[in-house]
Amino acid sequence: MTIKTPITVAYGDGIGPEITAATMRILEAANAAIAPEVIEVGEKVYLQGNTSGIPESAWESLLRTKVLLKGPITTPQGGGYKSLNVTLRKTLGLYANVRPSIAYAPYVATLHPKMDLVIVRENEEGTYAGIEHRQTEDVYQCLKIVSRPGCERIIHYAFEYARKFNRKKVTCLTKDNIMKMTDGIFHQVFNEIKDSYPDIETEHLIIDIGTALVAAQPERFDVIVTSNLYGDILSDVAAQIAGSVGLAGSANVGNQMAMFEAIHGSAPDIAGKKIANPSGLLNGAIQMLIHINQPETANLIENAWLCTLEDGIHTADIYSASHSKQKVNTDEFADAVIQRLGKKPHHFKVAAYKSDIKAKIECYGETRKPSAKKVLIGVDIFVDNLDHSPQSLGEKISTLKSHLKPIVITSRGLKVWPNCMIKAPDANHCSCRFQTEADISKAAAISHADIIELLKQFEALGLDVIKTENLYTFDGKAGFSLGQGQ
Repeated sequence: MTIKTPITVAYGDGIGPEITAATMRILEAANAAIAPEVIEVGEKVYLQGNTSGIPESAWESLLRTKVLLKGPITTPQGGGYKSLNVTLRKTLGLYANVRPSIAYAPYVATLHPKMDLVIVRENEEGTYAGIEHRQTEDVYQCLKIVSRPGCERIIHYAFEYARKFNRKKVTCLTKDNIMKMTDGIFHQVFNEIKDSYPDIETEHLIIDIGTALVAAQPERFDVIVTSNLYGDILSDVAAQIAGSVGLAGSANVGNQMAMFEAIHGSAPDIAGKKIANPSGLLNGAIQMLIHINQPETANLIENAWLCTLEDGIHTADIYSASHSKQKVNTDEFADAVIQRLGKKPHHFKVAAYKSDIKAKIECYGETRKPSAKKVLIGVDIFVDNLDHSPQSLGEKISTLKSHLKPIVITSRGLKVWPNCMIKAPDANHCSCRFQTEADISKAAAISHADIIELLKQFEALGLDVIKTENLYTFDGKAGFSLGQGQ
């Protein structure tokens, strides 16, 4: 008797129910050993008053099955609704987003017929932590949170993925020439971990030129590892130049749970018309089958799907006069894949995932290092500054009675006091930096009481403090950036 793996299925919104139904029919026809549990998430749940978009009963199913096959969902317009995708990724610990981008030329039009790369994107940190504040009338803040364990986990995953699927090269993309700490730690960890994989070629590129090269020369890449926002943008670029965003599947993987989906959205403008291409979700389902240790079924479905492309049976999004023979709707495309189960493609490489392949990759990011000596040496006090020029604000804070000295005032990271070189600086949102000494190596330790006393004096001066940021050294090195021009 075949033991079936329980999975949770969410049909989603927009075109979600159509492409999910098509995908489930193909899985059933291929005799995938799964036991689906259907949950309701997304727009309907949001509009019932649940701002997370997911009810308690759905969480119960997810925690039981630990596998989710999810159709695209719609987040209602307007404030107060959090992204369900981000909520699921963070709550379930789905730290790795894996997005293959493969060209299917000549049957799907592309300028890069040899393209075959995989983007491994960190899924929980960075700006997608979603920590935002409105601080003044005109200034908004988004915090970028990056941790060493998070970097270790995703970079280890990328190398383990490369080994598991016989990939030869891993490229790291960051912007550490500008964000020297947050992106800097990502690059640093990459350099530390790569030495454990001498069989795999490595390189590091700045994200802007890296993205340009993906767009112009995607054949030079194999596996790319990068942070959350960069990976989100880059994976859509890669999918589009491969031929169509509609073909790309996505795996969101953690050590205990996983979610599989198409990378595209819910496309409400074509919902109900039965013209959507189910290939993206189907490719996500193929990734799911590998994850739950059913590679033979994954091979069966992927080869049938490739045969369908080769035979020119195409949905409208990839239909072309030169390489298509029949334009079909969602259900007819699924029927064509089912009819070809058991066949193997002639033009494309035959899918041959090995039966002894390890189903899951687990990476915990727990490399222990000696704790650095952490010393509080100052504070940045941010003010909503409507009434003072940088010069007058500097003169005002210079009168404060404290052994902490005003070192610099910056506006959006740029020095505006002392000795401002800008004729009319924008100084409505200012950060006033205080240390015992300007020279970090000579700055003495301070206490939180010193900061509290400064804040009392700011209030007495009528200055509107909107936030503070403590300044630390770690083993004598600054744990903060200098202002531009400082």
